[in-house]
Amino acid sequence: MKITLVAGARPNFMKIAPIIHTILNAQKESKNINYRLVHTGQHYDHAMSETFFNELNIPHPDTNLECGGGTQAEQTAAIMIAFEKELLSNPTDLVLVVGDVTSTMACSIVAKKLNTKVAHVEAGIRSGDMTMPEEINRIVTDSLTDYFFTTSEVANQNLRNSGVKEEKIFFVGNVMIDTLLANFKKLSKPQIFEQKKLQEKEYIVLTMHRPANVDAAEKLKSTMHEIVDNVQSLPIIFPMHPRTAKIFEALGIKANNLFIINPLGYLEFNYLVKNAMAVITDSGGITEETTVMGVPCITLRDNTERPETITVGTNELIGTNPQDIKPALEKLFAGNWKKGGIPELWDGHSAERIIQVILNNFS
Repeated sequence: MKITLVAGARPNFMKIAPIIHTILNAQKESKNINYRLVHTGQHYDHAMSETFFNELNIPHPDTNLECGGGTQAEQTAAIMIAFEKELLSNPTDLVLVVGDVTSTMACSIVAKKLNTKVAHVEAGIRSGDMTMPEEINRIVTDSLTDYFFTTSEVANQNLRNSGVKEEKIFFVGNVMIDTLLANFKKLSKPQIFEQKKLQEKEYIVLTMHRPANVDAAEKLKSTMHEIVDNVQSLPIIFPMHPRTAKIFEALGIKANNLFIINPLGYLEFNYLVKNAMAVITDSGGITEETTVMGVPCITLRDNTERPETITVGTNELIGTNPQDIKPALEKLFAGNWKKGGIPELWDGHSAERIIQVILNNFS
């Protein structure tokens, strides 16, 4: 059987990597399975995409649709046009999409219109926030999906509530964690660690890119001041997303303990996270990694599609009001942060379960 794997943005590569490795292992066992890797080009910054092929030891894509840039609508349209040509030229038995980015939705629509089955890895996660483009992508993708691969019982229930039949739902765990555990011993120290003489558990990692946090200048200023003023002078390492950089540069925010760096590759970034005292973020994926690594995580969002990082893990959702940052940091420095645990099936074997389901259904 043939599978077309779709990746387009940084988190996608972490999710695709263990699936590719599992397919290659299945081929060694003479299983009838082949794949074609399609990169939509949604993220085109070198550190946001190219480095992942090298670090995660996956082959370069069979094709790059080069659909980066533009508005949401422009990018969706570009991906759909290019992916339709791709599928017509390279028919497949199954299109496998991951996560909730524009590429996920666009390629699912194209596949179904060409009567090709769709598998969605990370199906069923919901934030309940329709102002998030990702939430729309999730809902549209799951309305078209044939095989729903889920990370949690919450996701399973979300799908049941929307009318998905039980036999289409496969609780397999979290492929992001497959990648983290597979590369844990390979994490590498970034230059900033030596440059600033960072000490383990004596610095904070910060990431922000969501519109609710970075688009309004005064709010971004207030958020940064609250963080800088309440970390007890610990270094703050801020690998800055290109989207945030455009806005941030005009604000002139500076502090002796604030260090802005370029986006890091996967191995260096997770080295920083693993050794940090805590992470402050508005990312969903990072909350999963901090949960598995046991690192306190303060999430600057009003909702989350990954509630298990809160109910089981080390994450706390504090909202987007800058005034709520100080109490969270006071709790952290008082030593009162929860220890957390690891959610069910986040064990490094999710991709194996996914490929077994696919082989069972296409054999």
